[in-house]
Amino acid sequence: MQVGQNPEQKQSGPAGIHPAGNPEDTGTLAANLPSERYSIGCMAYVALGIAVFGLLTSTVFVAMALWAVPGYLSERRRALAKLAARPGFTPPLSLLKPLHGAEPGLESYLETFFTQDYPEYEIIFCARSSDDAGLATARRVAARHPQIPAQFLSTGGEPDYINAKVASMELMEAHAAHEILVISDSDVRVAPDYLRSVALPFADERVGGMCCLYRGVAAEGGIWARLEAVGMSVEMSSGVLVARLMEDMQFTLGPTMAFRRDSIRRMGGFKVTADYCADDFILGNETYKLGQTVVLSHHAIDHMVLYSELAGSLKHQVRWMKSTRFSRPKGHFGTALTFSMPFGLLALAACIWLGQPLWGLALFGFAVGTRLALSIAVGGIVAGDKSWFGLLVLYPMRDLMGFCFWAASYAGRRILWRGRIFELEPGGKMRAAE
Repeated sequence: MQVGQNPEQKQSGPAGIHPAGNPEDTGTLAANLPSERYSIGCMAYVALGIAVFGLLTSTVFVAMALWAVPGYLSERRRALAKLAARPGFTPPLSLLKPLHGAEPGLESYLETFFTQDYPEYEIIFCARSSDDAGLATARRVAARHPQIPAQFLSTGGEPDYINAKVASMELMEAHAAHEILVISDSDVRVAPDYLRSVALPFADERVGGMCCLYRGVAAEGGIWARLEAVGMSVEMSSGVLVARLMEDMQFTLGPTMAFRRDSIRRMGGFKVTADYCADDFILGNETYKLGQTVVLSHHAIDHMVLYSELAGSLKHQVRWMKSTRFSRPKGHFGTALTFSMPFGLLALAACIWLGQPLWGLALFGFAVGTRLALSIAVGGIVAGDKSWFGLLVLYPMRDLMGFCFWAASYAGRRILWRGRIFELEPGGKMRAAE
């Protein structure tokens, strides 16, 4: 025994090494370890359960979309056969084009509307101001095609409606010469058979409105524009096909839609959309409520993506998601279960946590596989998107981003639209926040 050492003390380890603490504390810590490991294991299994459930629901969504594809393609074949018979159904049409400034590529997009293989139609342009740069572009294009009747209108000053486009729509409808009104956004590019395809459903007197699917086209390239574009081609088109499968068409899609003038007037005119952001949804839904049929055309158009920068692309997509959240709250909430990539990543992380990385890779691979099947069948075959890099490489990433946009749609009710801030209200209405 060393001098000064307490005889009651015992040296329990090598020289110079002493116990780290009270033996009772060490025992308590050891006793808690199994409990902590159990809690962590439970969390991993819960995460895995959520992931598997999400993969199941998203797979059901994919199965429904794939089930709808053959029926849609069959309708397309029948429609193309009717279009091949000339002269076919070609009633005179009034094409309404609201404009707001000279967007990139506008002149080339407008050119495609003046070169239609169609016997009789007019194009009516309208902007808020008579010196709007978009109207100047439209006049320049129209001058090259004097055989196509064209009108150039302006509402003059600040409109009375929250949705400023409604004032333009009312003015154009008042000046329209024909009974079928075709409405097309400024960022749309079309093929020469576009108007023949749009007119075809109206051969059935029961049809009050129609719309077209659209494929996204990154007008100026860039990764963010391409991601948004492939989302239009696949995610949007899939949602429309599944919605039609479940409950018929009860809405229309804004890039191109057409209505009988009588249907518009019976629903109360374009002013029924005055307080709404999703005016396309409202017009289609009001047509359906009139007891008329809304048709999804066999024809798909090019919807040009103008936001090549990250910030602009994100704001645009979150705004669209927020609008959907307020217009169709129940359906929008369930949209979370249609994405597969977030659940595939969650499954991978949970399986690695549980020491089963191969199972995690298998579930993640399954998630990627279902997205690729959806991308090829809907984006490639139905929408006609030819960007295989977008369909095969970018779409799984876009699926994950779509889930993030969905989550972000619940962060507040404010949106930025045409340089102004609005607040969305239940039912999809909006009011100025400034």
